[in-house]
Amino acid sequence: MRIPLLVIHIAGGTVGVISGYVAVFLLKGSQRHALAGRVFVASMLTMAACGTVLAVMKSEVGNILGGLLTFYMVFTAWLTGRHRDGKPSAWDYAALPIVLAVVIVEYTYGIEAVISPTGAKDGYAAPIYLVFGTLALLALIGDVRMFVRGGILGNQRLFRHLWRMCFGLFVGAASIFLARQQLFPVFMRKTGMLFILSFLPLVLIVFWRIRLHLTGAHQKEAQKFEMPQHPAVLARQSPAG
Repeated sequence: MRIPLLVIHIAGGTVGVISGYVAVFLLKGSQRHALAGRVFVASMLTMAACGTVLAVMKSEVGNILGGLLTFYMVFTAWLTGRHRDGKPSAWDYAALPIVLAVVIVEYTYGIEAVISPTGAKDGYAAPIYLVFGTLALLALIGDVRMFVRGGILGNQRLFRHLWRMCFGLFVGAASIFLARQQLFPVFMRKTGMLFILSFLPLVLIVFWRIRLHLTGAHQKEAQKFEMPQHPAVLARQSPAG
């Protein structure tokens, strides 16, 4: 059973990374962006689900946490883009226990790794648990704030969608370009191209944070995100997003 799951896991991750990078550079709100986004979501959820099951079969807690966090991030990002009224759905509430459990276990294992003589827990160093635990905590805080407010709109909704999608893309890219470096040509390894492709999604998170909050671009981008546009209008716009 592991071999079919592994094949699906790898295929999902590969398609997810390709479609994710395509979606990143397409005009936000366009039909092409939406199509690439749907392919990305389906592929990444498949990758994360299969990876989590494989990790459970192998009793790899670190990979279980990574799979659950990736699934949660991509799923809630998709929900954010789907519900244009900005209100949380029942699925948002259902996803909350997942990220809460990830936060608790990540920090627990991180602390255990810190006090461990080896500085690691189940093969992972303390910073790994603490960094991903902090990212999960930030996502959890974002969920709670959204529930308390009854929803989010505008640039806050757009950034919620983008940073969670980019996190999922980072996980998929790092799983391919960093963890499987031997599969790529020597020049890609020597020039640092694999590191650039792996960490570019994190750079994009920072870029969008700055663009949405320190410039007036958030109004234009949020409007495109809130309202679908007619193909004739999109045809007159630049494809650069």
